[in-house]
Amino acid sequence: MRTWWLGLALLSCTPPTPSRLTPTLPPLARAPTTVEQTFAPLVPRQGSSGNPAQRAVLSRALADGWGELTAGPGEPHRVRSFDGATPPAPGPNARRLTRLVHLADLQLLDDESPMRITDLDARGFAAGAARPQEPQACRLANAAVRTINGLHRVEPIDFVMLGGDNIDSAQANELDWLLGTLGGDAQVECDSGDDDDPLPGEPDGKDGFVSEGLAVPYRWVTGNHDVLVQGLFAVTAERQQAAVGADAAGGTRDGRGALVAGGATVRADARRALLTPREVLERVAADADGHGLDAAQVARGKAFSSFDVAGTPLTFLVVDTTAETGGDDALVRRADFDAFIAPVLDRAAAERRLVVMVAHHATDRLTTNGGALGLAQADALAPAEVVRRLGASGRLAFSLVGHAHTHRVVPIVTGPQGFWEITTAAVIDFPNQLRVVEVFDQDNGWWMTRVTVVDLALEGDAVAAQGKRASVADLTSGWLAGDRLVGGEANDRNLELWIRKVD
Repeated sequence: MRTWWLGLALLSCTPPTPSRLTPTLPPLARAPTTVEQTFAPLVPRQGSSGNPAQRAVLSRALADGWGELTAGPGEPHRVRSFDGATPPAPGPNARRLTRLVHLADLQLLDDESPMRITDLDARGFAAGAARPQEPQACRLANAAVRTINGLHRVEPIDFVMLGGDNIDSAQANELDWLLGTLGGDAQVECDSGDDDDPLPGEPDGKDGFVSEGLAVPYRWVTGNHDVLVQGLFAVTAERQQAAVGADAAGGTRDGRGALVAGGATVRADARRALLTPREVLERVAADADGHGLDAAQVARGKAFSSFDVAGTPLTFLVVDTTAETGGDDALVRRADFDAFIAPVLDRAAAERRLVVMVAHHATDRLTTNGGALGLAQADALAPAEVVRRLGASGRLAFSLVGHAHTHRVVPIVTGPQGFWEITTAAVIDFPNQLRVVEVFDQDNGWWMTRVTVVDLALEGDAVAAQGKRASVADLTSGWLAGDRLVGGEANDRNLELWIRKVD
């Protein structure tokens, strides 16, 4: 029996010639936040037996209004303190140290890749194997860019922190599309194999588009999907050969957006080549300002980095929690902690600096093997030890993570103080949101971080709007796993998070 990773002969492929370009979208003058207005699915969640990733099911769902939203009142910031105490009034010299955007789980994908495993798509946990909004994934990412720039035009944003799972399956073409979308490109065409046009005469996800690019710098954070095939399997020679071949043994989509079963063939495309972790970082580091990566990180194949916010006591620590041996969960090696994490925390303790950590996985996803499909690693730190060592100095106060595709904010109790762990929902899935993060020194013995949820602004972008409606239908159909995917509870969204300073 064939398996989807078997090596296959590379077929000849003529890359598609871009022939359709969506009209350039005007820049957004502003992008409203959920403090001003919120949106919720118009139709309550259903018990549909049909998979909305299938075109016919999605069409019926949209015709029944399952993709529509209803507007609601804004959601003001709630105040939460780490120990439950009422925070005191800010001191006379309180100031904001930085304002940034946390942009998690774009999961920009090649929906026609032979490395897809859409045959495994099922209600609940496995629903992410095929999404109805996949054909518009690039345009949802571009909507995030326009939204961030709209926010920046109203009030400056210092930088963007990616949240990992920026692409879907460690493919070169996916990374090219991502860099073009985030960096600004006159021709981003998220199409592989044949030059497809599923909606002739109308804009669709296979048409080329112009990206205005982020108006502010962004920093790279690695997620499991960035360096593993389908976010699960290590890149091997056999999988590399299969990726540029024609046999979609695990199922995929065709150029019209229809799911096709395993065993079908697709047009081979050398641009789908898989990238090793080192090759991913090498390409990112070579783009524009390098996005926080340097030669040492590229050589190591792990994206650990740190930087100070000029003129402030604030340090950002970027941690690579991916298990390069496979598995979608987190893994931290002792050597990496000692070489990259501990020195940043030690310096922060010596200089009384505040540390904000950014990683893809939350602490509850820490393992010693990368998860069910990974391999046990003798040098992996036990989850409890990772948490203990992170909190030992008391300098880490806030952590930004993704992976869970929902908003969640929890206190991690450890060491002299502990830290707030802030999970941001995914761009690719409903609620298709990002977060603005503002860090303050309150000049009263407390730090405070204000987090604000922002919906993607879709003004003028019919293709991104199609993707949004499809993602709403995915939720309304009941296909996604659990109510967590509606975007968390009120205590997970618009918040002011206070924590005492440690002397």
